[in-house]
Parts: sequence; structure tokens; C-alpha cells
Amino acid sequence: MNIPVKLQTSDLARALAGKVALVTGSTSGIGLGIARALAAAGADIVLNGLGVAAEIGRTREQIAAEFGVRASYSSADMTRPRSIAEMMAATIAESGRLDILVNNAGIQHIAPLDQFPVEKWDQILAINLSSAFHTTRLALPAMRENGFGRIINIASAHGLVGSPFKAAYVTAKHGIVGLTKVTALETAEQGITCNAICPGYVYTPLVEAQIDGQARAHGISHDQVIRDVLLAQQPNKRFATVEELGALSVFLSTDAAGSITGIALPVDGGWTAH
Repeated sequence: MNIPVKLQTSDLARALAGKVALVTGSTSGIGLGIARALAAAGADIVLNGLGVAAEIGRTREQIAAEFGVRASYSSADMTRPRSIAEMMAATIAESGRLDILVNNAGIQHIAPLDQFPVEKWDQILAINLSSAFHTTRLALPAMRENGFGRIINIASAHGLVGSPFKAAYVTAKHGIVGLTKVTALETAEQGITCNAICPGYVYTPLVEAQIDGQARAHGISHDQVIRDVLLAQQPNKRFATVEELGALSVFLSTDAAGSITGIALPVDGGWTAH
């Protein structure tokens, strides 16, 4: 029987010291924000994602220096199961453990269903959904051996509701929510939890570029795009931040969240409350 651990608020500052966390799609945006938050809480970090090698190297070095943790990088291709398997095996071999897995890697493409490129459908399903299946199935043996594991799947408000022209993305994110529930049920007695975070719009450099493009396309102001286009369905009319998602990921990774599993938690300013 697992005995609940009493955790004081003051313990959260370095609550993840000695843990190892792998975050897919973490060289920028939401994934990087989550990786930095986990590192600030004391976890060693394995980054993964695309980008310029020199810039990724600087990011890794900065995390290590700023937070006093080990930070490494895997260039694993999230569309290739063999590449994912090599990343998982190398992480566990090097560290002897894997405590926290954040499945964040994802891409988007917008098109009407009858015009949706088949290759884009396949790519989005591979990166946004199948990669999480492969990382999870390969992480579970190590987590079971250590009697502890935290799996956090970055889904989306689109894992709970639909939108036009996003067939592959919505399908993949709904699938992630389903995978989260199954994983939680299969690991409920093993010290492992699995939860999905479902953000609405999050302010990142990629979203900033979308705002500028929409403003030019529609001939409206930057602020109008934010309020009337991107955040039309988001009642609080503000973006979530990568820092908010990072803080939530840290909490879900701690002993304090040991009884939270199998949930799809919206961070969407009330979008899915409609």
C-alpha cells in the first residue's frame, strides 16, 4: 500500500530534485517553458525538438547553469518510432531512471476536410498522437521499476471541443485525451499518474507571427486580431502563458498531485465552459 506523503508548500521550490524529466518538442515555446519550470524545481532535463544546433546548445547550457541541473538534448524525430525508441533507451541508460515524461511535440495545419493533404494528416497524427504512445509505452517499465512516474500530455482545448478546418489536429488531441485516460487506469496502483493539460491559446513567438499575419490579411489592428479572432471563444480575453503551463506541470509532477490522474484539465480562460 502506498502511504500518502505530507508535502509542505515550502517543499515545492525544489520538489523535483533528483528526478529526470524528458520533454518532447521543448526547444521553443510551450515545451521550453515547461522544461525550464521543471528544471527550476530541481529536475534534470532532456530536451527534444527542432532548431539550429548552436541555439539549442546555448539553451541547454543556460538551463544547466541557471538551475544547477543536468540538461541534455535528443534530436529524435517524433515521426519515427525507431528514433523515439533510441531516445528513450539513451535517456534511461544515461540516467538510470525516467521520472517525468511530458509529451508536448506537435504541429498544426489548417484546411477544409475535403482538401486536407493526406501527407499532412499522416504527419500530424504521427507527431501529435502516435509519438506520445511510443514514449509512454517505453517509459512505463522504468517508472514501474522505480515506483514513481508522472506523464503529462499537452493536449489542447481542441482535445475537448472541435473547430472547423483542423481535422487532423482535433482528432489527434481528442486521441491524446483518450490515451491519457487509458494510461491512468493501467497505472493507477503503481505510483504513476497520467494527466492531460488542455490549453487554449498560449502566447508564444509562433502565435505572435499569426497575429501579425491575420492583421495584414484582414486589415485590422493587432489588438482586434487578439480579441475578435484568436480569443473569440476565450471568455477571459487573455492568452495563457508558458509560465502558467510550466507551473501546472511542476505541480502535477510532485507528490502533492499523487491522487490526480486521468484528467483533462482545461487552461483556456473558460473556452470549454460554454
